Amino acid sequence: MADRGVDLEVNQRLRKTLALILAGGRGSRLMDLTDWHAKPAIPFAGKFRIIDFALSNCINSGIRRIGVLTQYKAHSLLQHIQRGWGFLRGEFNEFIELLPAQQRTEGGNWYRGTADAVYQNLDIIRAHRPEHVLILAGDHVYKMNYGRMLAQHLASKADVSVACIAVPREIASGFGVMAINADNHIVRFDEKPADPAPMPGHPDLALASMGIYIFNASLLFDLLEKDSSFAGSSHDFGKDLIPSLIATHRVVAHHFSDSCVMHDGAQEHYWRDVGTIDAYWEANVDLTKVTPSLNLYDDSWPIWTDQPQVPPAKFVFDSDDRRGMAVDSLLAGGCIISGAVVRRSMLFSNVRVNSYCLVEDSVVLPGCDIGRHARLTKCIVDQGVVVPPGLVVGEDPEIDARRFYRTEKGITLITAAKLKALENGEA
Repeated sequence: MADRGVDLEVNQRLRKTLALILAGGRGSRLMDLTDWHAKPAIPFAGKFRIIDFALSNCINSGIRRIGVLTQYKAHSLLQHIQRGWGFLRGEFNEFIELLPAQQRTEGGNWYRGTADAVYQNLDIIRAHRPEHVLILAGDHVYKMNYGRMLAQHLASKADVSVACIAVPREIASGFGVMAINADNHIVRFDEKPADPAPMPGHPDLALASMGIYIFNASLLFDLLEKDSSFAGSSHDFGKDLIPSLIATHRVVAHHFSDSCVMHDGAQEHYWRDVGTIDAYWEANVDLTKVTPSLNLYDDSWPIWTDQPQVPPAKFVFDSDDRRGMAVDSLLAGGCIISGAVVRRSMLFSNVRVNSYCLVEDSVVLPGCDIGRHARLTKCIVDQGVVVPPGLVVGEDPEIDARRFYRTEKGITLITAAKLKALENGEA
């Protein structure tokens, strides 16, 4: 798919760009959801995985040379990419290469930071002879035209471009925070500062890095070589490489508003770090609204994924006391709503909700079976969980917190391990 909104020269440069998606993190703030899966492999929006958004942005932008760097419990992620992303053609120099941590360097280390992950694959990257290298995080949900970012990078004669977005100052300490001048040149960059600097004229906002960088390839290679031998470095793009360039190179901010892909009438430049239980729940449940902030029905910017071969969703029984129905909800294929009621919820593939159940404001991951008479409110149900008949969650905060992990915002995570402990009388 050719990139839209950029000229022919930029499209040609996109074909010479190599995208590297950093997908090795655990995402420990997602608690038990990442016990067996890396964060980028976690299901999202009924049928996708989180990493599908970065991969789809690349394809839709016209970037078809992609490396995915993995490390933590990567099996399900590798399997997903192999099954769902094998449509690129090597004879046209298109590919998605999987780059697991292999202790390739002399010290035999696992990836020590984001920059080290790229450095440990430097021989592979050099062999592709890219003009520019696009660095992406594999664990954010958004739609972005990277071609527009590259166009600005070229027009500004930047050495490095950093995508940025305004975030509430109270959460900015979790990001790299930058200050820019009138020409969008970055004049200061602080990684996860305790007291984030506010944006001029906006005391409640800070300008945060999205973890999206474009490097001129030759500069990146030199930086990684130097950083690898510096004992005082944490080998991280945000902590080390980007701040070290501010005084000596052209480091330019790219505003997400200039490249965000939006549908008609949208008010928000949608970008989500779904790295906590609350954020993950909110982002999924938001999609059940009449007009959600993220448009998944945009044929001009599709989100690609591995499509499981399952039958259509099914609703059975229609009597006054037992009616299979779902309202303001998204249900993936293979779901069976058997005489139960589902409201404002996200159900992934092959979920069965049995008779007399009530599921409200919940996210139910693939392969779950919810027993008769269960009532679930504001829950996340982990993959493959069998909820016992009659279980009630979301109505008594004290009981929920004693049995399961419950956030301060009242979201309860139901896992097989916690249900086992409950069955054994340990909760």
